[in-house]
Amino acid sequence: MADPRTGSLVEGTDPRLLVEVIEPAGGPDAAALRPVLLLHGFASSSQLNWHDSGWITALTAAGRRVLTVDLPGHGGSAAPQDRDSYRPSRIRADLLQILQDSGVLPLAEGNPASGLDILGYSLGSRLAWEFGATQPELVHRMVLGGPGSGDPLADFDLDAAREAAAGGAPVQDARTAELLRMAQLVPGNDLAALFRMIEAVKEEPFSPEAAVPAMPLLLVAGERDDLAATAPALAALSGQAELVTLPARTHANAVTSRAFKTAAVEFLAR
Repeated sequence: MADPRTGSLVEGTDPRLLVEVIEPAGGPDAAALRPVLLLHGFASSSQLNWHDSGWITALTAAGRRVLTVDLPGHGGSAAPQDRDSYRPSRIRADLLQILQDSGVLPLAEGNPASGLDILGYSLGSRLAWEFGATQPELVHRMVLGGPGSGDPLADFDLDAAREAAAGGAPVQDARTAELLRMAQLVPGNDLAALFRMIEAVKEEPFSPEAAVPAMPLLLVAGERDDLAATAPALAALSGQAELVTLPARTHANAVTSRAFKTAAVEFLAR
């Protein structure tokens, strides 16, 4: 059963993020295990990344309570006009508030219901890396899908993308063109909001070596995912990360892989 809700206050401001709480198979008392927070990718949503691809079913069947959050300007969340709402640091603060509102407790030895696990994909993996590094008292394990040590959004050619989206010349930069294509493929996507998020990310680019998560990590990347080609560099930074490669999968379709789900569920059960 899903419990959708919006509203968590950080510094007196309601970000109007869509949050869902999905209880495990058998109801809330089926198992006393820590919840799993799911963070979707850029230009996607919890519906696309997690519901439609079978992740919610796989995790709840394993007895896990699931929390999903649509990022600002994505899915069912609000698309604020101010750039600050899209900053990764602000999103991490909003996530912390959401977890407090949801009753997530600090990790406690011998209590399998304490803390939480995190599963992120693409941009969600970047946010998870930084959240885990700054909130080690809460995070037990993390699964990062489509991860990389670089920051494709920081290198995104905004001017060219805006021109192309308005019917002008096609984007020449291949990576920008692919990200724009993915964003335009999703019905209902608010391109102006997505561009604001890119602006915010450019002001806070990903620097994984600045703060490294201390908990065990599972890094999962498609064999043909050039955005995740630097996943081994993240694994080396961590020192306690496992790396799984999905044969023939790309950045666009790795999240739907059954092997990905199986590896993640087994890793989080340890």
